[in-house]
Amino acid sequence: MKNLNFKYAIVCLFITLMAVSCSESNEVVDQITDGVTRGAVLRQLDVISNSVAINSATNVLEPGEQFAVLLEYQDDEDGALFSNMDVFVSFVDNTDDNGENSQGEVLVETIDASSFSTGDRGLPQLNYALSAQAMQSALGLEDMQIGFGGDQFIVRFQINLTDGRSFTDAQNSGTLTGSYFRSPFSNRINVVCGPSKPTAGTWIVTTNDSYGDGWNGASLEVVIDGAPFASIANVDGNGNDQTFEFVVPDGAQTISIKYVSGAWDSEVSYTITSANGNEVASSGPPPPAGVELLDYCADNL
Repeated sequence: MKNLNFKYAIVCLFITLMAVSCSESNEVVDQITDGVTRGAVLRQLDVISNSVAINSATNVLEPGEQFAVLLEYQDDEDGALFSNMDVFVSFVDNTDDNGENSQGEVLVETIDASSFSTGDRGLPQLNYALSAQAMQSALGLEDMQIGFGGDQFIVRFQINLTDGRSFTDAQNSGTLTGSYFRSPFSNRINVVCGPSKPTAGTWIVTTNDSYGDGWNGASLEVVIDGAPFASIANVDGNGNDQTFEFVVPDGAQTISIKYVSGAWDSEVSYTITSANGNEVASSGPPPPAGVELLDYCADNL
């Protein structure tokens, strides 16, 4: 009987100590979390376009060029705190040939939360796009103040909550800007050279395979006005050098040529000459794969 009472007392003591310990632990947690509030994030689920093209001959931003991104808003009440989103734009002049034309940030527009629709994750989403012309107009930039090869527009988002709080890149941490949340709030949009109009007529492509057995699956893919036009490859068993021709039709507006990698890129080289006699692209082994081979900025196509 005495042993049973002793065991009962031990059990009661253990339960009492656990209760006191849990109570103290809860007090510590309460102290740590006291005054802590949860914010909101604006995730970028997809960056559709983060560059805008300028015509290298006229120095005018190409029609249809835009910054575009798929956004998703999230707070701890599944979007119920969302009021609106401000969009700001600024300009950084990184080229020297047209003077210093950097422009400070201005508000472009405010988008109400009602413009967002419920996405497949049950959270507010928006396909947002801002045209190059809208950015230029908001900043009051003249055509000749914008240069390619380094100049950038900066688009910054700020989300405003119904309780008066606002969040933007100033509140960001590495956790939010990283690969999971992808919530940078600010984007740099590069000004690049727009596709140049190709000279109509016969273009000549000279190919070489240093081993002499062909390109082993590699090719040059020619696209004109957005449609596949020609596929060029040094054919197996035809020696080191081959010459090919393709005819760019009258009225063609754009041309693109990219190299598709093969089994032995270290043996591949080529030269491309446009219909006006200019050598517009060439590469020794190995050629760069999957990138545009034509230099649109040179305006010599």
